[in-house]
Amino acid sequence: MSKEISTQKAPAAIGPYVQGRIVNGILFASGQIALDPATGELVGETIEAQTTQVMANVTALLEAAHTDVDHLIKATCYLTNISDFARFNAEYSKALGKSFPARSAVGVAGLPKNALVEVEVIAEIPV
Repeated sequence: MSKEISTQKAPAAIGPYVQGRIVNGILFASGQIALDPATGELVGETIEAQTTQVMANVTALLEAAHTDVDHLIKATCYLTNISDFARFNAEYSKALGKSFPARSAVGVAGLPKNALVEVEVIAEIPV
């Protein structure tokens, strides 16, 4: 049994997928790019600005699933320019506080809407 997660505080899906799905107490969240949830437009032109928006979107999905960054298990991060890695890390870590999940970071050729970064997460739903 699974439960779909949806919130207006994160961007609506722009394709054939859901924002997130909970299966057996684990949230599998779809990747988030720097879209403004209200307008659907890309926010920011720098890796820092886009990462801030991406992590706000991730946090909104976590909240909709009744969890938070302290319960993140795994994050997968996609960057169109891997040389932005250190600058991405600085903003990413601000959003997470002191609790870091396991993580992969991958350089990619492109992302939807020409975004600079995308982050998808897996999180535990506390009982």
